[in-house]
Amino acid sequence: MASASRAKSGDQGSAGGIEEPLDLIRLSLNERVTVKMRGDRELRGRLHAFDQHLNMILADVEETVVLTELDEETFEEIVKTEKRKMGMLFVRGDTVILISPPIRTS
Repeated sequence: MASASRAKSGDQGSAGGIEEPLDLIRLSLNERVTVKMRGDRELRGRLHAFDQHLNMILADVEETVVLTELDEETFEEIVKTEKRKMGMLFVRGDTVILISPPIRTS
């Protein structure tokens, strides 16, 4: 699969060591990543480990939860953001929507 996608894109080598989607996550080990999750949750933390199901262990985690409430008098949406910090967290892979690796400048 990886060689077919390289042939289509014209890439002859493994630039940066990325041949499969999980390689990008592998290169982000021990770096801060952003993980968007179901339920309007977002995590930012240092990636310690992951598996093929995207189960992850994150350290020094900041969780941001966006809550939307409806004002019963004005019927306007009220958006609240709650944040909390955790030292270590196990993230179950089936809740993960997106993983954003750190921005690399070269």
